[in-house]
Amino acid sequence: MNSVHIPNELKELLNESNVQVQLSVPQLVEKILSRKEGTLTSTGAVRVSTGKYTGRSPEDKFTVLEESTKDKIAWGSLNQPISQETFDHLYNKVLEYLKQQEEVYVFKGFAGADKKSQLPIQVINEFAWHNLFAHQLFIRPSEDELLTHEAEFTVISAPNFKADPAVDGTNSETFIIISFERRVVLIGGTEYAGEMKKSIFSVMNYLLPENNIFSMHCSANVGIEGDVALFFGLSGTGKTTLSADPNRRLIGDDEHGWSSNGVFNIEGGCYAKCINLSREKEPQIFDAIRFGTVLENVVINQESRIPDYDDETLTENTRAAYPMEAIDNIVQPSIAGHPNTIVFLTADAFGVLPPIAKLTREQAMYHFLSGFTSKLAGTERGITSPQATFSTCFGAPFLPLPATRYAEMLGEKILEHNVNVFLVNTGWTGGEYGVGNRMKLSYTRAMVQAALEGELNHVETVEDTFFGLNIPLHIAGVPDEVLQPMKTWADPNAYEKKAKELAEQFRENFKKFANVAVEIEEKGGPIV
Repeated sequence: MNSVHIPNELKELLNESNVQVQLSVPQLVEKILSRKEGTLTSTGAVRVSTGKYTGRSPEDKFTVLEESTKDKIAWGSLNQPISQETFDHLYNKVLEYLKQQEEVYVFKGFAGADKKSQLPIQVINEFAWHNLFAHQLFIRPSEDELLTHEAEFTVISAPNFKADPAVDGTNSETFIIISFERRVVLIGGTEYAGEMKKSIFSVMNYLLPENNIFSMHCSANVGIEGDVALFFGLSGTGKTTLSADPNRRLIGDDEHGWSSNGVFNIEGGCYAKCINLSREKEPQIFDAIRFGTVLENVVINQESRIPDYDDETLTENTRAAYPMEAIDNIVQPSIAGHPNTIVFLTADAFGVLPPIAKLTREQAMYHFLSGFTSKLAGTERGITSPQATFSTCFGAPFLPLPATRYAEMLGEKILEHNVNVFLVNTGWTGGEYGVGNRMKLSYTRAMVQAALEGELNHVETVEDTFFGLNIPLHIAGVPDEVLQPMKTWADPNAYEKKAKELAEQFRENFKKFANVAVEIEEKGGPIV
């Protein structure tokens, strides 16, 4: 990445006497407790509350409309433009606000484990616990690296600074604004720490493709023989469960880049969901929650300080932020070779898609652009039956460039490295939600293992009638009839009707790529 000139007004803030730079984990924990920002739990983790914002605020996220970016960014509801004047006005107000605070905390580190494309960053925080979060989630520098560290992007987070929409040009009191020319992310009005993590991911999703590096919202692991696997999937599809394999080492759980050298983790930590967490189900995450971990919105017993991971009083989106080193089975540094296998995970509540299918290059690009899974009845108000939901490239809110740019990079990588791509449905079989049953995890694990070990590369397959997917006829440990969805339904006509419905929803969603991905749809989309 290129060096950058730090503006004088930012230098002024960093030279103020209230600024605390690169505090250690114990020092930050002491600050958090003395400032009453959080509570120490029985595990040694710090428990904090994020107030009324317990998740991201996508409607409050903006990108500055600048000369260098105006023709590159895919402007719209996910990449809302804001003027340079509006940004500068708010930027100066926030800097003045931080100068007035008793203490301000600065973390210096990196995004991207590959030194050749690493982005040096600094994070400036009003809250000590936000700075601890940054320390755990981003890549921590060595003592030598710290001596020569020059930030090329700065995150400024002031949760207690509330914008006035009428004066400040925002949509609400909350704002998350990225300026690529100023090399600054400005956050205010929200205590949800995930905004810092995802804003830097958005930045990397702009910068990495500029250097011909494919940026990806996925988890990654590596086998004993060095074979690399990527897992893409939206919430509830089993991405964390399936990528946390005791027989494979974790490269990272959420954000990666794929360069000419191979795959690397963008982060230095994990931001794991912990609703209904137990040692039995997810031992790696459970045991990582110890001293230095930040627990967001987890309800704890006020006397014993024991976390109750089943309590969703504050939110279902409870989180644990901890460094990669808190997990035993990891790759250090978080770098590996080129992927051998890519797995797209979906939880199809319509019971239509096969539990596993091998994709052609065009099908891979089509399903990548579609990013399909299902919302279930009861997960949101007003949803009484399963609904198809699509998130482009499995990470639409974090993609500044046109989606087809990322899909084309995926297609190039598949071709160049002869990667096997599989669509895995962890959803329903034998009927839609409410009629059929969720796919057995043991079956899914057997299918994924067969895919990763290359056992499905040359097996006999049958083509799915509706989506043109190649379904293996036999996989060890999985009954043959489970592999073909129509055979699991009591009424084949009902299956056909539901399959046509879902195919039509795929088509309807893909209309947004009309004229820009015609060949991908023709060769990779539904065939009915």
